Amino acid sequence: MNPTDTGMPPIALLQLLEHGSLGPTVTSELLDIMTREGVDLELLIRRGEQIPLRWFREVYPGLDVDRATIVGLSVAGEAQLTTFGALTLPLISAGSVADVVELLAYLPIISTALHPQVQPSDGGLTIGLSGHTNDAALDSLVVAYGGYALLRLLDMLTGPVPDLALRLNWPAPASLPPEQIPDGRIGFGAPASYVHIPAGRLDEVCRFSDPVAYRVSVDNLGRALAARSGRASTTEQVTRLVERDPASAGIQAVALDLALSVSTLKRRLAHEGTTFRQLQQSVLQARATLRLLDTSLPVSEIAAELGYSDVANFSHAFKRWTGRSPREFQARS
Repeated sequence: MNPTDTGMPPIALLQLLEHGSLGPTVTSELLDIMTREGVDLELLIRRGEQIPLRWFREVYPGLDVDRATIVGLSVAGEAQLTTFGALTLPLISAGSVADVVELLAYLPIISTALHPQVQPSDGGLTIGLSGHTNDAALDSLVVAYGGYALLRLLDMLTGPVPDLALRLNWPAPASLPPEQIPDGRIGFGAPASYVHIPAGRLDEVCRFSDPVAYRVSVDNLGRALAARSGRASTTEQVTRLVERDPASAGIQAVALDLALSVSTLKRRLAHEGTTFRQLQQSVLQARATLRLLDTSLPVSEIAAELGYSDVANFSHAFKRWTGRSPREFQARS
């Protein structure tokens, strides 16, 4: 397997295969792929490695956003919510919804395909969701799966939370069965893909709270994430550094942080199929979109936070990314 592949937890795939959730044809084809690539799921589970999502591109010929959305929602609706590997114990022992949200920072330990960004506001927390597979259909699959799985997980840990909803920034698939849109909690055509948690829900107590187990688990997660960072691809490392300080993370500063020359950094990113500018623009777009969902924030404040010298430059960049000006985006939000 390619170490730069974005992936999913092998334990989740193991349970999908054992329960037949993907159907006999897809199950058989996935088993054939694993045989071809010499993959042992139980060994990968012990090692904490990930399953490449490109396999879904193989087993679903002609996969498009509509089909990927249906697969993602269907699988999330049937998923065993104890299949999150190293995150399982801290999730189950979390004391509140806020604790659960904090654990999203450790998601790369089990999956590099889904990228959440948490933005606090006076009204609560907005969790922006984006896929990192470099494939529009697979991105839709992981965002639909991850967002719906998060709703189901919070329901399980705190009791039903009907005021939480998943918003997806693409149109509803024409063939999506109505029963896969539970209680109107999944909306389409939003300006961005996100889950918003109202402020009053953040202190909601989880029913299996165990403070000692939670603290111990988070310490272990911190060590696991630090160990994984040393094995992370250059793309992941650059993305993380740009996210930490998007206003000043230019290519020279990032290369210095990674103890690389600029030319070596460019060469490594090219080998992984990307460029520094592509990664930087992706981070800026995601951060800008998430910030603009909070319509109380002035556009000038967001522009300055992201390192733009004036609102005009920021507006030009945002319109290039989305086809809308920041103010048009906020009006739609």
